[in-house]
Amino acid sequence: MTTRDFQRARSPEAKAVREAAILDAARRLGAERGIREVTLTDIASAVDMHKSAMLRYFETREEIFLRLTAEGWRDWAPDLAERVGAVQQPDADTVAAVVAATLAERGTFCDLLAQTPLNLERNVSVEKVREFKLTTGEGLGRIVPAVRAALPGLTEQDGIDLVAAATSLAGTFHQIATPGPEVAALYRSDPRLSHALVDVEPRLARILGALLRGMMARAGR
Repeated sequence: MTTRDFQRARSPEAKAVREAAILDAARRLGAERGIREVTLTDIASAVDMHKSAMLRYFETREEIFLRLTAEGWRDWAPDLAERVGAVQQPDADTVAAVVAATLAERGTFCDLLAQTPLNLERNVSVEKVREFKLTTGEGLGRIVPAVRAALPGLTEQDGIDLVAAATSLAGTFHQIATPGPEVAALYRSDPRLSHALVDVEPRLARILGALLRGMMARAGR
């Protein structure tokens, strides 16, 4: 789509096409470079649009990426709920493994999760934050009942705490696991720095498994 196409569009349908193009470009650039490295100018260039014209659709780059984070929640939550529900004879470790797997396979979502409290919620309107939090609440509404059905005895707060721990740790571990090329080479070159190499999925599964076992023990199960 060219700059001229963007300028001529007037209808609600055309606006939706523009927003989708902007979000798609931001998603692609974020996956290629990492969310922190993508500027509003980068996104505008990717859709052949002047940066000032982008403000008709999104207040800031943070709003764009917050929208993508919300999309990530809408994709992740039902998938996780379905996969937890499909586990045969679930226990703390098998449920933890599913949670870890569904996050580890969504690298860009993990990147967004790390950036959300640091940046994405801090340069947008209160209404946009409200919309985002309602989306995360809907996600919890899918995930928590599925986890509690798999592991009877967990409280609703236990389920909420599990999701909070999982998303926070996944975001952090993703950042650690994806350093710049020079730093990554440094870690690989010196055995004394091997502890800095992180494999997100198994580490996340181990920690979440321990958390869930503690919750189950407290519940007397």
